[in-house]
Amino acid sequence: MSLRESKAARWTALGIVSFTMMCGYFMTDVMAPLKPLLESALGWDSENYGLFTSAYGWFNVFFLMLFFGGLILDKMGMRFTGIMATGLMVIGAAVKYWAVSDAALQATSWHFLWWTANMQVWMASLGFAVFGVGVEVAGITVTKIIVKWFHGKEMALAMGLQVALARVGTIMTMIFSERIASSYGSVSTPILLALVLLCIGLISFFAYVVMDVKLDRSEHAAVSASDEEPFRLADIKVIFCSSGFWLIAILCVLFYSAVFPFLKYAPDLMVNKFNIENFTIFGISIRAGDVPAMLPMGTLVLTPFFGSLYDRIGKGATIMVTGSLMIVLIHALFAIPALNGVWVALTLCILLGVAFSLVPSAMWPSVPKIIPHKQLGTAYSLIFWIQNWGLMGVPYLIGWILDKYCIVGQKTIDGTPQNIYDYTLPMMIFAAFGLTAVIVAFLLKRDDRRKKYGLELPNIEKLATT
Repeated sequence: MSLRESKAARWTALGIVSFTMMCGYFMTDVMAPLKPLLESALGWDSENYGLFTSAYGWFNVFFLMLFFGGLILDKMGMRFTGIMATGLMVIGAAVKYWAVSDAALQATSWHFLWWTANMQVWMASLGFAVFGVGVEVAGITVTKIIVKWFHGKEMALAMGLQVALARVGTIMTMIFSERIASSYGSVSTPILLALVLLCIGLISFFAYVVMDVKLDRSEHAAVSASDEEPFRLADIKVIFCSSGFWLIAILCVLFYSAVFPFLKYAPDLMVNKFNIENFTIFGISIRAGDVPAMLPMGTLVLTPFFGSLYDRIGKGATIMVTGSLMIVLIHALFAIPALNGVWVALTLCILLGVAFSLVPSAMWPSVPKIIPHKQLGTAYSLIFWIQNWGLMGVPYLIGWILDKYCIVGQKTIDGTPQNIYDYTLPMMIFAAFGLTAVIVAFLLKRDDRRKKYGLELPNIEKLATT
């Protein structure tokens, strides 16, 4: 009997790889609550911060690292690719920590193409770029791991739980990153903690490798059939000729461009629009990063819930439309200057967490309904590659717009001048991404009706008959 028939085994495997991704997400967002400290302590401006944040996608986009990562995954298998990706996360995080902790790098500037920044910004960006390759390839690998262990079972629920546990990393950064930096008087201390967690995550993935070997042995094969087949160019043609694939990919980049870059700037938004730096609710001290932490916190319960809903009753395309519509409404409300109360910020972040749960819970489990299993690694890598255009470009765009058009004054913190920003224009841009996502989601729903992918059908029934 296959090991994946054991509930304890497949859920344990899910827990291990989800923990590794949680450590990755902690590093991904660890700098978001530190933007004001980067400006006051290290002299970065919003464009520097946007340049650094955009580095996440440099290698993935321009060097096609995600594409090659998908090919490696389909050819070399999940064990090799997962170890490689997690190792890259550790290396990139180490470079990032060294750069931010080395004050000497601030003394030298470097001009590249249209950008001039000090070496600290460039080296931190380089580390983040290497890390970005690792965490994105790891994400593709974990997604295919879930398909392997949960095919015909609770696949959308499993994907939802993986996303939810990964978001714990984001929640931890939003709540603790600025507190840790303030307590130790160093911007680099939270990054060191993230590096240590990544090392633990790497060790955890080795534990998964042992389980995966046992799974293959239980199925009387050294590797799965999909891993044995050599890569063929015809596989890419099948993917590229699928309209469903392109609609999923475009929806992915639009939706995540309206959420992840927002999270990078959300703590600064809380300070500049809602005047949330330190205040008390019901005797509890609240900081700027605590409010956007409500967004990923909501996904802990809701993403698995919506995933389970998709498994049992279907309606995946409808779920994606609903989540995209919510994104538009919430960012439009964020853009209204008069809505600047603390409770408004809390409510909108909670609602954004609901929207953030809806789309991924249906989008990722829908890909195996459109693309054959043997091409899933390449398909997911191409979707992640397209997504990285947004994750690379939008944060820099927002930082550039803030410096160019949104400075409305200055304030002094510990003797250092710091800009005050009006976030109305950036929030309108995020709303525009959401509006375009709505259109694409409706097109995907129409395409599903025409080509009968089964996006509106329950996952368990659909996969159990294949």
